[in-house]
Amino acid sequence: MFTTLAILAAIGAYLVFIYNGLVKARQMAEEAWSGIDVQLKRRADLIPNLIETVKGYAGHEKETLENVVELRNRAQAVPAGDVAGRAQAEGLLGAALGRIIALAEAYPDLKANENFLELQRSLETVEGELQMSRRYYNGAARDLNVKVESFPNNLVAGQFGFSKKPYFEIANEADRAVPTVKF
Repeated sequence: MFTTLAILAAIGAYLVFIYNGLVKARQMAEEAWSGIDVQLKRRADLIPNLIETVKGYAGHEKETLENVVELRNRAQAVPAGDVAGRAQAEGLLGAALGRIIALAEAYPDLKANENFLELQRSLETVEGELQMSRRYYNGAARDLNVKVESFPNNLVAGQFGFSKKPYFEIANEADRAVPTVKF
């Protein structure tokens, strides 16, 4: 009788250990996603200032500027939990921002403008932090996914509704390409 109780207690403790590990992994992934969201918001907040600065020098590039604003709005409209949708929208926005930065090459006055240079530095900083946040999120998602799929964790995960997290990645190879600007 005592042996049976000890075995049941050990199994119960092990299940609690597995459950708590899954909860921790899920929380790490959600915290990591929050980090990406913060960086994306910082980038989105920089875009209007960048656009206004470029407009003063490159007024006839209206289509390119409007495209960036449209892509920014589209990226912000993606629901918070839609990692794949957000990744796709942000990939398109990143490519469009690259075209804006490339425009500076055609406008020497813009390239030398202190506001533009400061915005460009800020954007580069945010992009670097965003890249670190993406790596952190993908690592946390990987850890959770391994726990959700591994035996015996998968038995507990299935019973308590734990599921895999998608990776934050650019699915379309064209979005990874360096933008080209032609005049």
